Amino acid sequence: MNPSSFFILRPVATTLSMLAIFSCGVVSFAFLPVSALPTVDYPIIEVWTFYPGASPEVTESAITTPLERQLGQMPGLNQMSSTSSAGVSIITLQFSLDIALDVAEQQAQAAINAVQNLLPNDLPTPPTYSKINPADAPVLTLSVTSETLPLERLQEIADTRLAQKLSQVAGVGFVGIGGGKRPAVRVKVNPNAAAAYGLDLDDLRTIIGNANVNTPKGSFAGPARAYAINANDQLKNAEQYGGIVVAYRNGAPVRLAEVASIVEGAENEYLSAWSNTTPAIILDVRRQPGANVIAVVDSVKAMLPRLEAALPAGVDVSVLTDRTTTIRASVRDVEYDLCLAILLVVVVIFVFLGDLRATSIPSLSAPLSLVGSFAGMSLLGFSVNNLTLLALTIATGFVVDDSIVMMENIARHLERGKSPLEASLVGSKQIGFTILSLTASLIAVLIPLLFMSDVIGRLFREFALTLAVTILVSAVVSLTLVPMLCARVMRPEMDRPGRTRSRGFDAIVRFYARLLDAVLERQGLTLVVAAAGFVAAASLYVAIPKGFFPLQDVGVIYGVSTAPGDISFVAMAERQQVLAKVILADPDVESLSSFIGVDGVNTTLNSGRFLINLKPHGQRSAKAVEVARRIAQRSENVSGIALHLHS
Repeated sequence: MNPSSFFILRPVATTLSMLAIFSCGVVSFAFLPVSALPTVDYPIIEVWTFYPGASPEVTESAITTPLERQLGQMPGLNQMSSTSSAGVSIITLQFSLDIALDVAEQQAQAAINAVQNLLPNDLPTPPTYSKINPADAPVLTLSVTSETLPLERLQEIADTRLAQKLSQVAGVGFVGIGGGKRPAVRVKVNPNAAAAYGLDLDDLRTIIGNANVNTPKGSFAGPARAYAINANDQLKNAEQYGGIVVAYRNGAPVRLAEVASIVEGAENEYLSAWSNTTPAIILDVRRQPGANVIAVVDSVKAMLPRLEAALPAGVDVSVLTDRTTTIRASVRDVEYDLCLAILLVVVVIFVFLGDLRATSIPSLSAPLSLVGSFAGMSLLGFSVNNLTLLALTIATGFVVDDSIVMMENIARHLERGKSPLEASLVGSKQIGFTILSLTASLIAVLIPLLFMSDVIGRLFREFALTLAVTILVSAVVSLTLVPMLCARVMRPEMDRPGRTRSRGFDAIVRFYARLLDAVLERQGLTLVVAAAGFVAAASLYVAIPKGFFPLQDVGVIYGVSTAPGDISFVAMAERQQVLAKVILADPDVESLSSFIGVDGVNTTLNSGRFLINLKPHGQRSAKAVEVARRIAQRSENVSGIALHLHS
């Protein structure tokens, strides 16, 4: 039985089938998401609990410990870490990759509900949790600054006019706000004045809470009409809070302004962010899982001019970090290498075959196999990234092998005097099983990669399956399109003895034969050289540095600043600014953003973060590693704080 005969005898159907594969690949490529690496969604959940005024010891004993005992009983939990700082407890839960993130979320919610009665009764809010993916860094970082408006006003603008609008862009999953100064009214009680009226802090807190509510007011109902009383008694500014009556003494009301100073400020005064050295609100734009990162960033940038036009005068929005710059460059370079690999393969085939008509067959089959694999990538939910493009580049040699094997066997029968059609039928029947066995053996090599576990397995699964899909498509093309083209393109005279190509190959074969004879005559020396090569390879394997991925210069340096544990927030902010000036003084640094305070990344008040953006490669004198080393040396002169950098 010859599966290729059906396609050889039906060239129109074969051509249309190949065009269908090519069209599906082209359409699928247009919709494939683009990213630097395959998406690995780790099921990680962070549980936050705020307990204002509590020391780290109290936070640990009263909140962190009870939560850890309950959360630690969840099935599928691989790792649990916690941090207890002044007034904040943060517990990070890392689940097995086999656990769906939604299932982990339900388990965390059930555990939090079960431990509620063991937590302090005066918690301002119950413990909250959020799903995070530490591998999914922000694709775009924006800064909102103003020389005229306070940060509280900038926070409101960034939240209501920017973050909400950007969240509606297709592909945007979440827009985080860093350094936020959410507006609030702060009541600073004078203990002496309150004691003079017989009031304490608990009394005032209860009175303020009862006064600032929006409860039903009732209604009026008559014989013909009814009216609902709709009066909003919520308080909105410091002046309204000052008029609250907190007590009656000697028949006269005592108002809150008489026992406390009331100011409008920030809800959390221990959060600050800077763009370079200017106080700012930082917006981190994160994409949805599987979204095209380049399309998301382009859509956000296209919307920014319209959003900026609607902002108050004096508000500036600038792009601090764009991760797609390096992603575009890396994907573009790999695509160039892929096209270059295809061109080189075609050139090599032409050199060996010596005929343009024969070269046209693998020249068509190789791109068709690679483009057709995009359809399989789309069905499998993969993305265009460095690893999948690497798989396609490696597969370029494999997809040509099948075509060459088929062509050579058909050419053998042409040399024996058969017609092109007869030679294609006989040759494809003989070589069909060989191509199937080659395909099976190549895919078998990839099986260990498919069974790798944890993050490495998730990363290389797309590489292995993309390579396997490409090899399968190549086998299909080699069994269908290639023999059909051989029956209509190849001619008996192409492989006739005496051609220049044959004389050139004869010279190569004679040279190889002489080398082989020399090696066979010195078998002992050959074994010694082979053993020495093995020992050298083993020693080099031990000596060569090892790592998860090669170091890449993406033009961004991440920094963490650490100060003594007893440092105040004001002193931490001052030292952070000194470090920022030291970093900006480096000639290869373009801009930076920094942050201090307790949020999803920072867990203590004595630590801060830096995101340092370097100039483009052509405009700076050193690589990112060298710049980081240079900045670290200069930061050692700043007393009271340490800076740790990594690129």
